[in-house]
Parts: sequence; C-alpha cells; structure tokens
Amino acid sequence: MKVEPRFGPGHRILVTGGAGFVPSHLVDALIARGCTVVVLDNFVTGAKDNVAHLFEKPTFTLVEADISEGLPTDHPALAERFDAILHMASPASPTDFEKLPVEILRVGSVATLHLLERATADGARFLMASTSEAYGDPKEHPQPETYWGNVNPIGVRSVYDEAKRFSEAATMAYHRSRGTDTAIVRIFNTYGPRMRPDDGRAIPTFISQALRGEPITVHGTGNQTRSICYVDDLVRGILLLLDSTETGPINCGTEHEMSMRQLAELIVSLSGSSSEVSYITRSADDPEMRRPDLTLAWEQLGYEPTVAPEDGLGRTIEYFRERLGY
Repeated sequence: MKVEPRFGPGHRILVTGGAGFVPSHLVDALIARGCTVVVLDNFVTGAKDNVAHLFEKPTFTLVEADISEGLPTDHPALAERFDAILHMASPASPTDFEKLPVEILRVGSVATLHLLERATADGARFLMASTSEAYGDPKEHPQPETYWGNVNPIGVRSVYDEAKRFSEAATMAYHRSRGTDTAIVRIFNTYGPRMRPDDGRAIPTFISQALRGEPITVHGTGNQTRSICYVDDLVRGILLLLDSTETGPINCGTEHEMSMRQLAELIVSLSGSSSEVSYITRSADDPEMRRPDLTLAWEQLGYEPTVAPEDGLGRTIEYFRERLGY
C-alpha cells in the first residue's frame, strides 16, 4: 500500500498543542513539506523552545490561546480557511492527570467540538490524536482497533482516557452526520527529543535519573510491558494517515514490547550510568501490558516503524545529556 502526499505547498494546516513534544516534530515535518502551519498552544505543557527554530519562517505562525475557549476571532492567521486541522492538544503524562484533570477533560471535549465545527465549515480534513489509553488496562493482547477497552471511568487516569474516548465518539459523529473528513490515530507510547524531563513518564524519568546517577525508580515489579516508539516513526505514521482517506481509528506505534525493568536496564547501559534499579509502589490503574496490533496500519497505510529502541533511546539520552548538562 502506498499513500501519496496530499498536503504540501499551498495548503494551510492548524495544529493545536503544536508546541508540545510530539506535535512540534509533526509541525517540523509539515513545514519541511512546504505547508503553511499555524500552531495554537496555551503552553500549559508545551514549550516555545520546541518551535523557536521556526519563528523566522514565513510559513509558520504561533498563536497563544486556549482552544477550550474556542478559536480566537481577532487573529488574522485564524481567519483564513484551513485545509487540515490536527487536534494534538492535551496534557498527556501521569503527573498531568492529577494536576490538570479539568483542563484535560475540557480539551478532550469542548475543544474537540470547537475544532470539528471549524473543520466542517472549512471542508478541512480533521485528524484527532487519540491514544492507546483508550484501551485502558487491556484484556486483549496485542490491542487491535476493534477492541473496546477496559477503562476505569472514575480513576485518576480516567480524565485522559475518557476525554480521548469522547473525542473519538465526537469525531465519528461529525463524520457520520455531517460528512466531515475525519481521521483518528491511536498513539502508543512514544519517546524522543523534546520530552519534558519531569513529566512523569518512564523514559524521561529513567534517563534523568541515570544521567544523575540516581536509583532508577521502577513502579511495581517492573514486569508490566510497553511498546516504545521513536517520535520520527510516529510522525511518519500520522502523516500517512493524514494524507490518506482512511477514517480509522488506526493504531500507530511499534510492536517492539519490553518490560519496564528491561527498559530501565537498557537505559542504564546506553547512558553508561552507575545507577541501580529500585522498585516503588505502582500507581493506580497502571496498565499491565500495552502493544498495538499494527495490521491495519500496514495494510491501509503501508506503515512500518524502522527505528530500533537502542538507536532511538541513544538519541534521546544525548538530547537529555545536552539539555541537563550531564
């Protein structure tokens, strides 16, 4: 399956949350294609540094605003029609679930509806960034898109899980009832440069601890698994879905699965650290296992991740080493 590029020079694209970790890499890729990109971000978790290298480009515009309050009407970059709208905005780390629960719920509900209305009015393609968290603590492994999930609807993680599930429902409702050109990507665990060192996710936490020579704090027994995807592979998959006519949901990530203990040990080895692995209390509703079934992504998009964990983690460690000064 080969998907031809659909968006390039002359196309205007709105990316919400575009100063965040994954979205900023996506913005880079769209700018490299020749697209005109407008990023809207309120910087709750995003950082201007992630897009600062684009400030002088005439095809890039940054608008500081909260999409949960609706699109600002007084900014000229938002007045023109968009060819595509990518809703990537949302705090997404475990620490955010406790600190920003209402903000997460609003950006996954009210903001999604605002953007779907705009996409419908513009005749734009709307891509919703969903998550593997939609599967909760899965009872089916690996997780295909047909699996409905096992989510605790009132747990600490539920604000993120259920906000994304609502966004998926809203996206499909607009597609079915109003003919909106939509796509849903379910993003699995992703890592790479521009992650926040203190965001509470395993990889930045392990890397920061290893570079400081501190104990690597693994939750529970460390036997729980994740499939980690380097950000470049993820961006390529999202662009394939954007360019296609597929509606989804479609999983995007990698099928390379490892335990948290193995991940911690690999990071210690790659960073040349003397840190030892220690074990702490496991957080509530922490999924036991997570691995995408990528059959649909391969068959419909020709998507296949290529970056090995050792390579991607090595690049990420060097980014953190430079940023943290170790």
